[in-house]
Amino acid sequence: MTVVEPLPVRPPETAAEILARAQALAPVLRERAEEIERARRLPPDVVDLLRGTGVFRMGFSRDHGGPELTSAEQTEVIEALAHGDAGAGWCAMIGSDTGLYASFLDRAVAAEMFPSLDVATAGLLFPNGRAEIVPGGYRLTGRWQFGSGVTHADWVVSGAFLYRDGQPEPGADGSPHDSILLMVPRADVEVLDTWHTTGLAGSGSCDYTITDVFVPAEHTLTFADVRGGSGPLAQPEVHMRNMPGVALGVARAALDHATDAAVSAGREDDYRTQTTLADCEGDFAAAREGVYGALRRQHEVLSAGGSLDDLTPRERAALPLSRRHAFRTARSIVTRLYDLVQTTAIYRPSPLDRWLRDTTTMCQHIVAQDRILQTAGAHLLGGRPAFPLALGITSGRR
Repeated sequence: MTVVEPLPVRPPETAAEILARAQALAPVLRERAEEIERARRLPPDVVDLLRGTGVFRMGFSRDHGGPELTSAEQTEVIEALAHGDAGAGWCAMIGSDTGLYASFLDRAVAAEMFPSLDVATAGLLFPNGRAEIVPGGYRLTGRWQFGSGVTHADWVVSGAFLYRDGQPEPGADGSPHDSILLMVPRADVEVLDTWHTTGLAGSGSCDYTITDVFVPAEHTLTFADVRGGSGPLAQPEVHMRNMPGVALGVARAALDHATDAAVSAGREDDYRTQTTLADCEGDFAAAREGVYGALRRQHEVLSAGGSLDDLTPRERAALPLSRRHAFRTARSIVTRLYDLVQTTAIYRPSPLDRWLRDTTTMCQHIVAQDRILQTAGAHLLGGRPAFPLALGITSGRR
């Protein structure tokens, strides 16, 4: 069994510290991967280990007392954790959004809601719920899917359509039905045990319900309204940027595993093994550089005081396209390595079997779907994107 030194009690203050802790935890996550998958959620002690790495705090800005990792640095941390276990990496990615959401809340409100920077957030952002406008806030009711990490989250954020006196509330931008994101404490949420899936079982992405819960107006947000932050992380699509870290971490783990297995089996001079591994390594390197190259260019523009509109259409489209490509490439790499290893890969103790199922499931997420191609293509052609938020484009809000 891998022995890892206890993580220091002192919270990490730099990207290097958080990354080092994530890398140190990865072997432990690998050993716990089967257990995590069987449980279909992260065990409490694994959640505590993730908190100890600092992953949940890495999106908080320095103004909020956080380490303010760049999006590329955040992606590296998620990549390191997913190298250990995809479900843990996915939950870390989702839970780390807390600090990113803080920029869309009033500063004093965020400080009250998140007295610790190590709280985790979960939830579905699409407006599946119903929020009735009442004095001081909203009454929220609904059922949402894909609540990754909801079994251990501290706050749950959910999208909902607005109603006033039972009637749809139009948006200030002319939309016939406005929507908003609402944050509620986990104690106000009922989790439904629905997460029986092909892969990513350990993410605990269960359905959940909220029934007639009052949500103060100050606990709501939209990505068009930055209220408590500025700079590269205070942008509408910031919560999507580190997602490719999960896919890249799993692909790297699969490549390492297949390479070690080939050497152990004495297949160093086998032509098929050589060409398959090299082909997969080339695809991995290109996909990874696509992600980090797009993030670096975005950060360069935003950190200099520019906006997403200052990116060229190709640079802006590269962000969602590189995400999609990373997910699809990870699935392709794992599939080819699964074929290469042949029958030894089919047994459940094989990590390749788990990675095959994990990458298949994660590619069903919207960021890996053809809707992203249409969105990027429309932006390049001057057309109408189907998912403009993936480009950081929001409609006018009140």
